[in-house]
Amino acid sequence: MCPTDIALLEPHLHRQFLGLRTQLETANVPIKAVYFFESGIGSVVAKLRTDVDTEVGMIGFEGMTGSALVMGDDRSAHDCYIQLDAEVFCIDVIPVRSMLSESPSLRTFLLRYAHYFHIQASFTGLINARLKLEERLARWLVMCGDRVDGEPLAITHEFLSVMLGVRRPGVTVALQTLEGRGLIRSNRGEIIIRDRAGLIKMANGSYGRPEAEYARLVGHIH
Repeated sequence: MCPTDIALLEPHLHRQFLGLRTQLETANVPIKAVYFFESGIGSVVAKLRTDVDTEVGMIGFEGMTGSALVMGDDRSAHDCYIQLDAEVFCIDVIPVRSMLSESPSLRTFLLRYAHYFHIQASFTGLINARLKLEERLARWLVMCGDRVDGEPLAITHEFLSVMLGVRRPGVTVALQTLEGRGLIRSNRGEIIIRDRAGLIKMANGSYGRPEAEYARLVGHIH
């Protein structure tokens, strides 16, 4: 983002600390604010009905909510909430709309991010349909690790079951598989990544292509 656009945004940004499960967007409800992440992780979750839902996208310090606004809509098709406690900069929707009209360069930059996010989501759909659970889990953990800078992941088995769209017993078995190979250490409510390169190998080619597209379109995550 160019300095002029940063200066355009800055007067409207408000720093907030948001805890687990804080709702950022609700499906088919007008978006009230946009959140730029400094730390933590947000999950975009698709829901068929109350008991059928799964994560379709992940947002960390590389990203923002509100892609629908950038593309001209006023609401998202999915829920978005905090997956790991986050520090964010919040901006109300009215100045966002005004700045998107005022600054073509800002709009173009944010459209490029929105394009990347849809690439990430499309790969998640492909991977969830075609790869084994332990491979999907490995990819998901690497993606989380990219966004928390080496900190332990405060994630429960119940939450992981939603993120991966599987039942809790499957999550337990997959975690045990990764831990048995020395890739992670799993404690109650916490996962520590021990071997990132090993997780990438375990992910069986599912990690890297969306990240390369982010680097091409926006900049490097790391």
